[in-house]
Amino acid sequence: MQAQAPAPVGTSSSSFVAAAVAKTGPAVVRIDTEKTIASQAEPLFEDPFFREFFGDRFGAQIPRERQVRGQGSGFITQKDGIILTNAHVVSGADRVTVTLKDGREFAAVVQGTDEVTDLAVVKIENPAGDLPIATLGNSAQVQVGDWAIAVGNPVGLNNTVTLGIISTLTRSSAQVGIPDKRIDFLQTDAAINPGNSGGPLLNEQGEVIGINTAIRPDANGIGFAIPIDQAKTITNTLAMGKQVPHPYIGVQMRTMTPELARQNNSNPNSPFSLPEVEGVLIVRVLPNTPAEAAGLRLGDVITAIDSQTINDAGQLQSIVDGSGLNKSLQLNIIRGDRALKLKVVTSQLKNISSTP
Repeated sequence: MQAQAPAPVGTSSSSFVAAAVAKTGPAVVRIDTEKTIASQAEPLFEDPFFREFFGDRFGAQIPRERQVRGQGSGFITQKDGIILTNAHVVSGADRVTVTLKDGREFAAVVQGTDEVTDLAVVKIENPAGDLPIATLGNSAQVQVGDWAIAVGNPVGLNNTVTLGIISTLTRSSAQVGIPDKRIDFLQTDAAINPGNSGGPLLNEQGEVIGINTAIRPDANGIGFAIPIDQAKTITNTLAMGKQVPHPYIGVQMRTMTPELARQNNSNPNSPFSLPEVEGVLIVRVLPNTPAEAAGLRLGDVITAIDSQTINDAGQLQSIVDGSGLNKSLQLNIIRGDRALKLKVVTSQLKNISSTP
């Protein structure tokens, strides 16, 4: 164990973890999935020379589809059997089985998934008996150095518990290595292994502060969790099977600084000159997007949105995310030596590999 934070007042260092897990552990479930994927036939059996001698006797026996099984974790949040987990745990599943810590097993159905945030809601189809539920905390109150308790089912080992601390509060998805997501993760040194995905990250009171979701294969002692506050905002939408709104304008960008501009402008091979200002540099305008329709171009520098000064790419992303769909945004941009104002109307993100 790497963490040495003090135990909560009124508990010993050995008892607060047990108390936290006793509170929420029964609501943590193992999720087993099955999905059917297309399987290509062995090329040999499709060879005309082979078929001339053996006909279709072998080809007919080759399955064109195969079953793939997966496993992850989740936790019950409502008495009617609503479960929070990761989208990548259940996405595309034809069959979902949920197993509780007490051994009860239920069939479940995927109510909704959101690939952009990697969140999903699963519901037990016919819940029998009293279901334990997890208490959701407030991730906005989490601080660096707080205890972090990860509960899940790594490599099939039911209700495994690991302990660490919160290392960082807002680790961007790009820094984690999954730039197609729109999440600022909690980072922890509590061990998060395969199968932990979808399980809860708890505070010392046993409240869920995050959803374990990612590990870095190139580093030990680093794990990531989606802040529970972000999950709260879309759980009901997913439970109703609705699409989660994700506004975007359709650009790829980077933070612009005077230093970056000077480096660019000193390069004789640079295709354009950049203003020595702070803002956001457009490095690509995606085709058939609001940005293209609005007339944004490669090399434009966005300095403000709706009169709010923009200093970095993360800030612009947050403003677009919070703007709503079909929202008209006024952009102040600098193009070469000209200051311009353009209006762009947000639309629903259709491809998660796109950025704002």
